[in-house]
This record gives sequence, structure tokens and C-alpha cells, in this order.
Amino acid sequence: MEISPEIIERIRKLQEKFDKEGQDMASYLDGLLYSEYINYWDYIHLDTLLSLQVPRTFFPDEKIFIMYHQVTELYFKMILSECEQICDKEDLTEKFFYERMMRINRYFQVLTSSFDIMVDGMEKEQFLKYRLALQPASGFQSGQYRMIEIYATDLINLVDKDVRETYRHDPFDAEKFIDKIYWKHGATELETGKKTLTLRQFEQKYLPTFTDLAKARHNNNIYTRYRALNSDDQKLKDVMRQFDINVNVNWPLVHYKSAARYLQKDPHDIMATGGTNWQKYLPPRFQKRIFYPELWSDLEIEEWGRGWVESVIAK
Repeated sequence: MEISPEIIERIRKLQEKFDKEGQDMASYLDGLLYSEYINYWDYIHLDTLLSLQVPRTFFPDEKIFIMYHQVTELYFKMILSECEQICDKEDLTEKFFYERMMRINRYFQVLTSSFDIMVDGMEKEQFLKYRLALQPASGFQSGQYRMIEIYATDLINLVDKDVRETYRHDPFDAEKFIDKIYWKHGATELETGKKTLTLRQFEQKYLPTFTDLAKARHNNNIYTRYRALNSDDQKLKDVMRQFDINVNVNWPLVHYKSAARYLQKDPHDIMATGGTNWQKYLPPRFQKRIFYPELWSDLEIEEWGRGWVESVIAK
């Protein structure tokens, strides 16, 4: 059989590649002879993936609840991959930065638009029963989501708003800032103010990881890389503002909408799984968590999330 010039050229390039690495090309070609063809189900480990939904109750909607959260965590992993690319890219260009931020925004927009699955895609009666078997677990315990926040901005911008300005000009101290991070108030007991078991579990698993990541990203996060570009391109500003809105307004508010559907009940509110204080924790106007304050006007900061919350409550 005659070998085409195209194949010969590819063999030559392969030989050059393996020679540079001191590798024996013939052994790699033998490997190709012995290996099997890849298929879709093995490549994505489909059988394993579909075996990971293990409900704790007999309510069928619990499977929906599990799968949606698993899908969410996969999207968070994609977002973290983009964050790493932005922060670790040598010779970062405006084009690269913009394209990766667009990817991140696209992922969050898919997550936000799909959250109707959690709002309208489950029977309320089923949810209120099977959630009792899930305690003290809570979506609050998503470590990847906290990592995205740490990648996104300077750690001071994640400090609780009541003490944020007090610490803003202090020297960077990862342990001190994380001790005052905003989300801790979302997992305190409503009556006593003590840490819930949900929060204690979460900190035991992730606190060292968060602290190490915060130190590593102190001068190398999305915000610092944006500032280093020193760009006046409006597209970059817009994509940063959209990211801020996606994470700090749209995403918590679709959760608020879901909580309002399942947990609001006259004359009192039902406690969320894990005892998290969803009424205070989720609305952005209470947290005033803003990744990029210099990109917003004083009025925009003052009105942060207000109109969206009012529209959700009205429904």
C-alpha cells in the first residue's frame, strides 16, 4: 500500500516531536496499534456519572434536586478553570481576558436561567419532606463557589459589609479577613447567633483551602489582572460589571426566589436545611457584596440588587 505524502509529512513531524523529548517514536506507534478505539460513554465515564445519584428518601423529586446540584458543581469547575487561566496567563492580553470573562459570564447565565428547575421543577410537598432527611447539608457548603469568589476579587471585598470599611486599609491578613467573611452570618443559628453545624462542618473541610487560596491570589486575582491591563476599553469594563451582577445579584436572587417559594409560609418562615439564615443571607441589598466597587457609581452601589428583590417579592 502506498503511503501518501501527507502521512509521510505527519510521521516526520511526529519524529521531530519525540526526538526533542528523547522518546522512541516506534514504541508510541506500537501503543496506537494496541489501544482500543475510544467511545462516547467511556470517554465521559457515563456509567459512573449516572450512578452518582443516590437519594436518601423515596420521593422521586429528590433525584432532580441531586442532579441539578451536581450539574451546578460541574459548571463551577468550568468557571474555576477559566479563572485559573486568567490569573496564571503570562503576557495577558485584553483579548484573552475578555474572551475568558465572556465564558465565565456565559456559564453563570446558563446556571441562572436554568434555576427554574429548582423553583418550579419540583413539587413543594415533596421538597418540604425530603429536605428533612438532608440535614445539616446545605448548598451553602459549596466550596467551589467560595473559591470562585476568592479568585474574583480582593479578599477585603468579601468581608462582611458592617466591618469592611474598618479593615479596608489594614495590611492584608487572610486569616483575619476570612474570619470576618460575609457568608458566615448566613449560617448562624437564628435564635442564639452561634455557628450552625453546617458552618462548623464547612469550615473544618474547607477553611485551610480557602486561606491558602486567598494568600495565593492576594496579588493575582481577576481584579488585580484587570487593573494591570490598565485598559480604557469599555468592553472590558462591561464584561467585569456583568460578572459582578451575575455572581452577586442574579445568582443569589434566583436562590432567594426558590427559598421564597418553598420556605415562606404565613405567619412564619421555615428554616432552610442546615438552619441557614436565608432571609438575611441571600438578598444582595443586605450583603452589598460587590467585587469591583470602582466600576460602579455611588447610586448603583446604594441601589444594589434592590429592584430585583422587590420584583421577586411581588411575584
